[in-house]
Amino acid sequence: MREHRDGLVSYAEKMLGDHGLAEDVVQETIIRAWRNMDRLLGMEGSVKGWLFTVTRHLVVDWVRKPHTRREIVGGTYNDPATRSDHIEAVHHSMVARPQLNKLSQEHRAVLAHLYLCDRTIKETADILGIPAGTVKSRQHNALRKLRLVYRAAVAA
Repeated sequence: MREHRDGLVSYAEKMLGDHGLAEDVVQETIIRAWRNMDRLLGMEGSVKGWLFTVTRHLVVDWVRKPHTRREIVGGTYNDPATRSDHIEAVHHSMVARPQLNKLSQEHRAVLAHLYLCDRTIKETADILGIPAGTVKSRQHNALRKLRLVYRAAVAA
């Protein structure tokens, strides 16, 4: 265990981006190795390979279980959402949100039901108690106004 511990921690830390959590995963790996000592001593393959495989499985299990995730103060998470396309989408939403306030309540409600709640025109019409044609009209007018306001904001 002394021989492989540092390598296992480094391996887990690269996948998780958190040293403390990596140490927890390696500790669990060592506990599992201890419980399977008879099998490990008698196996033909590499003990090191077994340890790294168990570590990888524990990392995958931890990442897949949302109820076991916890906030790590000062820790970093290597989120794939930090890609430039995500940053651009966040920027556009920050620009678009104030523009939505320039729409009437009726237009905002239609857009919210159609785009945020992913409802159909008929569902939106039933919820708002208006004809489907009115929903289509409000959607068209709201999007047209948003485009104009957005272009003006970006150009400024």
